[in-house]
Amino acid sequence: MTGYPEGVFRRRSASAAPDSNSAESASPEATEATQPKGYTPKKGVPTPKRRESESTPRRPVKAPETRKEAYRAYRDRLERQRGTSPRRSGTPKGDDKYFRQQDLGKARAYARDFIDSRRSASEFFLPFSILIIVLMFINNPLFQVGVVYVMWPLMMVTIIAEGILIGRTVKRRAGEYFPDDPMVKGIGMYAAMRQLQFRRLRLPKPRIKVGEDPTPNSAS
Repeated sequence: MTGYPEGVFRRRSASAAPDSNSAESASPEATEATQPKGYTPKKGVPTPKRRESESTPRRPVKAPETRKEAYRAYRDRLERQRGTSPRRSGTPKGDDKYFRQQDLGKARAYARDFIDSRRSASEFFLPFSILIIVLMFINNPLFQVGVVYVMWPLMMVTIIAEGILIGRTVKRRAGEYFPDDPMVKGIGMYAAMRQLQFRRLRLPKPRIKVGEDPTPNSAS
């Protein structure tokens, strides 16, 4: 009698079958419910690296090499920020792509209009300087003395006098028209520096013609 009872094997096989069926039928929700708090199931996919997750890779910023490239980069940056800053109140629509921080505000707009509405000797500073440099190459000692000691000092005195006069006038009138505008501070120097620029090279571009009244509409 070396054989085992048949009933022993039947009990074991019968009990093993439900265990396997229950393990296969266990749902993922029930499995997750038995996990400890804070457990995060694996996704089956490795987490992408930061470099791979960025839609566009970063590129090194190249500094502009010329004045034209600098203005182009400046305009592109302002176009991306257009309409997002509340400090742009009072800026003329369509020309704000040339605006810098010191160009914002109604007071600064009036200063530009005041300068652009009149002609001055200071706006021809660059052509005068080139002319004087050319005249100094003339091989005439007496003429060179006149250029260095007469023409050049006369031009500089005229530009300084115009700058002081215009700066004071613009500051006084801007203070009367816009007493609460913080951009009135430093507006005299702002106007004097704009007056030194040739009209076609001024930025922001002039919006009124020579001879027009620069008085703001609210003050007229």
